[in-house]
Amino acid sequence: MITDDKIKRINELYKKAKSQGLTEQEQSEQKRLRQEYVQAVRGSLKNRLESIILVDEKGQELGPITKGNKFIN
Repeated sequence: MITDDKIKRINELYKKAKSQGLTEQEQSEQKRLRQEYVQAVRGSLKNRLESIILVDEKGQELGPITKGNKFIN
């Protein structure tokens, strides 16, 4: 889970990288935090999409949006 403190740290490292550069340790911390953030966003989006139910023109439920759903190209 990405916390407000982690987002704040990502932003701090970004600003420092632009102004004076980062040490190797800070670069690896920045990379790790960014990966964690991206995973959290992807997971949230996936959960949101999976909660959507497809409905046809007649109002009949076709099922959830999933990768293997025959209604999704």
